[in-house]
Amino acid sequence: MTIETYTRLPTATATAPGWRDFALCRVTDPEAFFPETGENGRPAKRVCANCEVREACLAEALAHDERFGIWGGLTAAERRKHHPKRRR
Repeated sequence: MTIETYTRLPTATATAPGWRDFALCRVTDPEAFFPETGENGRPAKRVCANCEVREACLAEALAHDERFGIWGGLTAAERRKHHPKRRR
């Protein structure tokens, strides 16, 4: 896993608090949210299940077409399955 992967996790802003400031993943091992192929993503999903900003996280992942990691409790494959991009 590279440092670039870690920078894609939600981070706090220096100005105003946003949803990222309240995300449980901020206090969790970032590697859990980017499991390698074949690894279990359940630990990250359990964190997401208890997170008060899960919906905002998922909305951002969908808006930015995040292709890696677990965001809002869904893997990239689950996000594609349940929230396909709209055709324009």
